[in-house]
Amino acid sequence: MFSHLVLAAAAFANRAFAAPDAVDELAMASLPKLREWLAKNPQGNCTLENTIRRKEWGDLSNPERRAYIDAVLCLQSKPPLTAHQAPGAKSRFDDYVVVHVQQTNRNHGSSNPLFNGDEYSMSGNGAPVPHTGITFPGAPAPFSTIPPGTGGGCVTTGPFANMSVNLGPLAPSLKLPEIHKNPQADGFGHNPRCLRRDLNKHSAAVTTTNHTYDLITQNKDAHWFQTVMEGQFDQGKYGVHSGGHYTVSGDPAGDFYVSPGDPVFWLHHANIDRVWWIWQLQDLERRLVEVSHTMTMRNNPPSVNGTLEDVNNLGVLAGDVLTRDLMSTMGGMGGKLCYVYE
Repeated sequence: MFSHLVLAAAAFANRAFAAPDAVDELAMASLPKLREWLAKNPQGNCTLENTIRRKEWGDLSNPERRAYIDAVLCLQSKPPLTAHQAPGAKSRFDDYVVVHVQQTNRNHGSSNPLFNGDEYSMSGNGAPVPHTGITFPGAPAPFSTIPPGTGGGCVTTGPFANMSVNLGPLAPSLKLPEIHKNPQADGFGHNPRCLRRDLNKHSAAVTTTNHTYDLITQNKDAHWFQTVMEGQFDQGKYGVHSGGHYTVSGDPAGDFYVSPGDPVFWLHHANIDRVWWIWQLQDLERRLVEVSHTMTMRNNPPSVNGTLEDVNNLGVLAGDVLTRDLMSTMGGMGGKLCYVYE
């Protein structure tokens, strides 16, 4: 149930039924390329006529939003499958956090309807509390610090107001005495606390349409697309990926490792998938088989280059999956992946 609802709640933009922007228009203009590719490379029963269509939150009806929220709450009510690895995991939702922590170093570098706090939203901002901003050692001033947002405290409105964050922190961006160190060094100990957010306009400024459009159209190979998207911190560039994380910030969303513990993480990363999908559409023959970077985050420690035959261990979520099987939204994983973005 949850996997299908994720497909329906994809994009992280806050446009709420606004007219299509330049990125939307680029995606729509690129669909004939996908249709042409499918004509040459049929993907079994996966066609543009029967594919799942992922939608932006603002384009979902209230019942669709509520169905997605209820699916997340359902996961949070089910017992975990990873408790033998992570004693702090208390639900199936936490299982997703555990797998993300395990894969982080392998897979990185390597008042709108979303947050208005009503029952159809992903809950609101955190309560306002004094706190410092986010610091990036090594980044040039003034980009070495993102000023504080407008929250920082516990989320008190909406469906996730009483949610318990159980795992982490491992790399907290929000420095408050109420956020205690995890009892285990790997972050998998039980450390219950409230969900905190710090919605931040400064971070959001690097995720706007112009930045996203330029990311897609100006980076012609996988190396530069991935590098620019994930951020070039030594140049003071946060990138669309990191900028999205720090737009929500708080705890755990601002923590590089345990950020999936905030339900809104999944909407942000669905949008990252959407941006990658639009980039692929510009040259499907090449970009569906093009990978870049090494097997470790920012090549630290140095490692071999990644390939399509690399195994991605998704643990209790999906087991071992080859990179090759994750490259296409139309027919990937032997046809299990069959979706596009609206």
